[in-house]
Amino acid sequence: MPSLMPPPVREDEALISLRREVRSFLTEQVEAGAFVPTVDSWLSGWDVAFTRALAEHGWLGMTVPTEHGGHGRTFLERFVVTEELLAAGAPVAAHWISDRQVAPNLLRFGSEELKRRYLPRIVSGEVFFGIGMSEPDSGSDLASVRTRAERVTDGWRVHGTKLWASGAHVADAFIALVRTSPQDGDRHAGLSQLLVRLDSPGVVIRPVVSANGTHHFNEVHLDGVHVPDDHVVGEIGAGWHQVTSELSFERSGPERFLSTYQLATSLVGGLDPAEAGRITARLAGLHQMSLSIAAALQRGERPDVPAALVKVLGTTLEGDIADLADLATPTGATAHVAALTRRSVQQRPGFTLRGGTSEVLRGVIARGLGMR
Repeated sequence: MPSLMPPPVREDEALISLRREVRSFLTEQVEAGAFVPTVDSWLSGWDVAFTRALAEHGWLGMTVPTEHGGHGRTFLERFVVTEELLAAGAPVAAHWISDRQVAPNLLRFGSEELKRRYLPRIVSGEVFFGIGMSEPDSGSDLASVRTRAERVTDGWRVHGTKLWASGAHVADAFIALVRTSPQDGDRHAGLSQLLVRLDSPGVVIRPVVSANGTHHFNEVHLDGVHVPDDHVVGEIGAGWHQVTSELSFERSGPERFLSTYQLATSLVGGLDPAEAGRITARLAGLHQMSLSIAAALQRGERPDVPAALVKVLGTTLEGDIADLADLATPTGATAHVAALTRRSVQQRPGFTLRGGTSEVLRGVIARGLGMR
C-alpha cells in the first residue's frame, strides 16, 4: 500500500532560532497593541500595515527566488514563520493567498512577464490576491466550472460568476479557473487559468455577509471582462493540472489545524486531563505531518494526498475545539475567551468546506491509496 505521508523531519537549530525570532516579534506587536489575537485570522484578519511589517522582516515571499525579488529561503523556514503567525492569531489575511498559493503558482507556470510584474510586489506587500475557483452550484467540483473565456483579438473575454472569493472586495486580482474550450468527454480538459485584475471594467463584486455579520467572502461577476494574452497563467487548456498543483499549497499548511489555536490554548488548562491530552496530541501530530509536507515541497515533490489528509484531519480538529469550547467554557470565562468561543462556533460550519469538502478530499485520499 502506498505511504500516506512523506518521511518525518526534525527542526534544526537554525529553524528553532527563526521560530524564536518570530515569536519575539509577535509578542512585541501584541504588547504594542498592533493586534488582538483571535481565531480564523488568516481568513478575515486583513491588515495591510501588519503585512508590510512582515515584509520588512523578510517574512513574505520567503521561498520566492532572489532573482524574482524574493528571499530564496526554504519551505521549512516559511513553515516555521507561518505556524508562529497562526498560533499567535495574527492578522495575516491580506497577504495569505498571495503568499501561500499565487506566488508558487506564478513561479511554476507564469510567464517571465507575470513573474516580473507581480512577484516582487507580493514579496513587498504591495499587491493582494483573492481566489477565483469556486462557483455557484459547483461546490468543490472544480471540473464543473461554467465561467467561460472566449478568444478575442488581443486576449480573452470572460463571462461568469465566482463565489466564496475571500477578500475580493479589497484584493487587486485573482487567478480564475475558466473554460476556454467546450467540454468534450473529458471534464478536466479545456480549462485554463487567467489572472484577472479586479478593477477591470465588467467586474462586479457583491459581498457575502456571514451570519455573524462579518464580511470576507464575495460573489464576483465577470461580465465580458477583458484579460490580455500576457495575463494567461501557464498554458491554455492546462488549467486542471495547474489548479490541482495549487491546491497542494492551499490544503497542507498549518492554517488547516491552527484556526482555533488561540481558543484551544485558553481552554486546555480547564479541561479534563484526558481530553486536554487528546487535543494536544492531535495538534502535535498535525504539526509534524504539515512539517513533513513542507519538506516534501522543498524536495520538489507534489504531495496532493498528504495535503488532503492534513486538511481533513486538521479541519475536523478545529471544529472539535469549537464544539468542546461551546460545551465546556465556564460561565465566568473572560470576555476574550467568550469572544473566541463565539467566533469559533460561528465560523465552525465553514471549516470542512473551504479548500475542498471533507467528502471530496476523502475521495482524493482513497484514489491515492489505490482504493478507487
